[in-house]
Amino acid sequence: MKVASGKGRKVCLVVTGVVIAIVMLIVILALTVFKAKHPVTTVESVKLEDFHLGLDIAKLKVDLNVTLGVDVSVKNPNKVGFKFSDSTAILNYRGQEIGEVPVPAGEISSDDTKEFNLSLTVMADRLLSDSQLYTDVTSGTLPLDTFVKISGKVRIIGFIKVHVVSSTSCDFALNISTRAVENQECQYKTKL
Repeated sequence: MKVASGKGRKVCLVVTGVVIAIVMLIVILALTVFKAKHPVTTVESVKLEDFHLGLDIAKLKVDLNVTLGVDVSVKNPNKVGFKFSDSTAILNYRGQEIGEVPVPAGEISSDDTKEFNLSLTVMADRLLSDSQLYTDVTSGTLPLDTFVKISGKVRIIGFIKVHVVSSTSCDFALNISTRAVENQECQYKTKL
């Protein structure tokens, strides 16, 4: 048996050094540039699309049907694309759910924003049952909040899949006369 020559040992050390440097580079990139950041969800506008008020005298009942057009945008600040499954956006008035709308599955490229135009039918019976509704309407603003939870996967460096769950809760006031969103504040949570 022949003992390895000095030249073979040098080649082995160089290859090992290159492999270690590549692994360190991948780890550094994964912990800095490719570190997962939470998608930013923003309620851009809320518009009154349909309003129907009916009175059923026989049943002594008021029928109210309200449909809101909600424009929501989701910004992906990550350096990799985010592919997500079907989800639901929920609208609450003073802590009580008054509407929900499906958010279709899709994909958001890196550093891109995707806009959703959603039609939400308000559960008017729940809204009308709240004793503070009259006070809020006469003040000119409705305090509302939304909750959206989006689950999906992020591919890092083409082959590493990371499961991401991002939830966003936004509190805002809807100005009744201008139909504009005011004082929006959002909290974000992301789980990897």
